[in-house]
Amino acid sequence: EEAKMSRKSKRSLKEKLSLKNSLLKEALSEFLGTLVLIALGCGCVGQSVLSRGEHGGPMMVTVGFATAVIVAVYVSGGVSGGHINPAVSFAMCVTRRLKWTKLPIYILAQLLGAFVGAATVFGIYYDAFMEFSDGKLEVTGPNATAQIFATYPAPYLSLINGFVDQVISTAFLLLGVFALLDARNNSIPKGLEPIAIGLLIIAISSSLGMNSGCAMNPARDLGPRLFTAIAGWGMEVFTAGNNWWWVPIVAPMLGSTLGAMIYLICIEIHHSALPSEEENEAHAKYELTNM
Repeated sequence: EEAKMSRKSKRSLKEKLSLKNSLLKEALSEFLGTLVLIALGCGCVGQSVLSRGEHGGPMMVTVGFATAVIVAVYVSGGVSGGHINPAVSFAMCVTRRLKWTKLPIYILAQLLGAFVGAATVFGIYYDAFMEFSDGKLEVTGPNATAQIFATYPAPYLSLINGFVDQVISTAFLLLGVFALLDARNNSIPKGLEPIAIGLLIIAISSSLGMNSGCAMNPARDLGPRLFTAIAGWGMEVFTAGNNWWWVPIVAPMLGSTLGAMIYLICIEIHHSALPSEEENEAHAKYELTNM
């Protein structure tokens, strides 16, 4: 009798806590996925910068951030598609793999997740930040720490060149993602897609990252930047680099659409028609895009 009761109370607790609304489930998934991405990704940058290169460097950041993407997509992929990036969600809407009505909710969840992820990094390394430059939180100069959270352009980079950089790198990202998730191309064994996406991030960061750190993700950049503005770096985070802040928001949205369209026009529309049974399998492969 008692065992029955405890089972019942366990069940009812789970029932009370479990979300019924599928959009809420997806939003929570995107929030948590993006939080994981930023906490682990910006954490890599944090320990590289705050240790003045002793605990990492560019290679550590490249591999660490890509691995953070892998973990984040595993965390959220099965529920919401693991976009963790407004530019990815936007491209999925443009190509009719995601309903437009879901887009604002996805973006809001991603932004909030990125903000909380940045706060997590600041909390974990709080003492290191205080020790690094005698408690001064600086955006530019030899003791700058704002770049741990958001991207800033190299001193030589113009806004136009930076804009093109973000459009093209995000186009490569989406071109790669669409290829990796296309069951009628070189199909990836189910469940290994996030690892392939991680390798794609390593390739892009290693080849196109020098100008401005390869954000390719409006939430990844704006969420942590907002956090730094509030947490003590001040409004200089928006004026630095010739008011750079809007570039990693606008350019990736254009780039993602460009990359998705290039893949559809050059590869996907030319696949021969599939028998219905195979088509179902192909449909299942698009789990990550949450069709």
